[in-house]
Amino acid sequence: MNIKDVILGKPLKNNEISHEKLSRIWGLPIMASDAVSSVAYAIEEILLILIPAMGLLAFHSLPFIVLPILFLLVILILSYSQIIDHYPNGGGAYAVAKENIGKTAALLSAATLTIDYIMTVAVSISSSTAALVSAFPLLHDYKVLISLICVSLITLINLRGIREASKIFGLPTYIFVFSMAILIIGGLLKLITGTLNPIDYTKPILPEETVQGVGILVLLKAFSSGCSAMSGVEAVSDAVPSFKEPSKRNAKHILFILGGIIVFIFGGTSILAVHLQVAPLEGHTVLSQISSAVFGHTFMYYVIQVFTSLILILAANTAYNGLPQLLYILAHDGYAPRQFSSRGTKLSFSNGILFIFISASLLIIGFRSETHRLIPLYSVGVFISFTVAQIGMYKKWLSLKEKNWQYKFWINGFGALVTLVVSVIVFSMKFADGAWILAIAIPTIMTGMYFINKYYAKIGKQLHLETFYPYYNKDAVRSTQCILLVHDINKPFLKAINYANSISSNITALHVCRHPEHAKTLRKKWDELGIPVELKIIETPYRDIIKPMDNYLWQREQELNHGENISVILIKFITAHWHDNLLHNQTAYFLSHHLSKHKNIATVILPFHYMLDDKHFCK
Repeated sequence: MNIKDVILGKPLKNNEISHEKLSRIWGLPIMASDAVSSVAYAIEEILLILIPAMGLLAFHSLPFIVLPILFLLVILILSYSQIIDHYPNGGGAYAVAKENIGKTAALLSAATLTIDYIMTVAVSISSSTAALVSAFPLLHDYKVLISLICVSLITLINLRGIREASKIFGLPTYIFVFSMAILIIGGLLKLITGTLNPIDYTKPILPEETVQGVGILVLLKAFSSGCSAMSGVEAVSDAVPSFKEPSKRNAKHILFILGGIIVFIFGGTSILAVHLQVAPLEGHTVLSQISSAVFGHTFMYYVIQVFTSLILILAANTAYNGLPQLLYILAHDGYAPRQFSSRGTKLSFSNGILFIFISASLLIIGFRSETHRLIPLYSVGVFISFTVAQIGMYKKWLSLKEKNWQYKFWINGFGALVTLVVSVIVFSMKFADGAWILAIAIPTIMTGMYFINKYYAKIGKQLHLETFYPYYNKDAVRSTQCILLVHDINKPFLKAINYANSISSNITALHVCRHPEHAKTLRKKWDELGIPVELKIIETPYRDIIKPMDNYLWQREQELNHGENISVILIKFITAHWHDNLLHNQTAYFLSHHLSKHKNIATVILPFHYMLDDKHFCK
């Protein structure tokens, strides 16, 4: 057993993918963790805006912030349940926009969702660390290190597979939800019986007078900060294929349960915050103060603090399920590097998982794991994607006009108007605090996706083979044996097979099959073209092409006579620019490196040049 197997566990076969899908019991905590964890910082972010400007009046204004947020949440839940029904292959807002609006809108939603998912990880982990530091102040100087360790652990668990991650993360999420229910119910009972008194701070921290003339702007800015509570709603629609069959039904049930939990927890904590008149303190979160007021520094207080910290870590896990699935769809459509379309040994999209790890870690280091510095960049992107999704569904009902389309039409039409207004509010209110960065980042990512797609389109055009025209003499006698690794019948393959026939009459084309349907298509096309070379197909249930190829070559080597050799021909793509290599799997390099351990194998690397300038002939 190698180190990789020790860290990630035993590899899974392709046909075990069904066992890796999420049930409702384990899918709910995985998908709900981001949204339900928002109570740990959303109320606090609202009060951070209201209290300095409005003093005690902030607590009278808080319901006017919370109620519109909950109303908007209900609209989004209804809308995304319809998206799940009509787009069961996942992709959420990207899939809706691609079909109903156009490429630009689809790339806009993809770019904003990518940013939001990465921000989810950075914000959630930073908030988790803040909750931990509230209970244990001695850890304050190690916030960044603690956050990076948490990101590393959640990444490792996700690399070990969806099923394993769901069981590890599921129980803490349920404990958090139940402990929050106990907190809210206990707090409300104390409130009803008159035993829950407002928090008495040792020194005045609330300004007595309201700053004049800025009331509406303050409310809008507080509203924009509180909207972070809705992040995570779209994750269920992005990851529908991750659920067990019937996937649509399971996804919708999880979405509705998720909505109910958010309304209960967000609404309940808001009521307690208003009555207790909680003010944000350095090193002591709002939720920590509410828990202390209800339970005192008892065992239950520490349970809530510990599991708040854990749920905020788990909130990051929502992104680990949503973004890799989105990147897979983008890679399949040619808008992201092809590497994101490959599953790892545990059937997870491991490249997407590692992309999240690297991006979120850089954000945590850059912003010193400060939640308040990260929040301005958070939730702006998701509201843009909300708006795009609503407009896309609105247009869909206009053209489709299926049964009962009218009420769906009005839901999405009203939702599109509301989320558009909220998007403008959120972006404008957070612009000066750092959201201006998104005005650069979103167009940059969209431009990158556009050029990636253009690059792949040109490469595909150059690789396309319309007719098979071999120019070799098959009757010529060659002494060496030749094995040609083949994936598709295209121009690089034609060049390779012509070269093979120039050096040998004993040729075997070898295809290591990771996807049986692709192997069937290859065999069919091979027979139709009448290619006069044996095609050997080896199936690999673990998606690893090296070991099956290795076993086959050892067998062929044992059959060699003394002094004979086998030539293995590999195609290496030579790009026009060094940075183009980032968009290609370096398979030829890894295979040639591995083949060097065979004593009687000669590796022939055949270059295939292509350029992005259509004036050049590539071969």
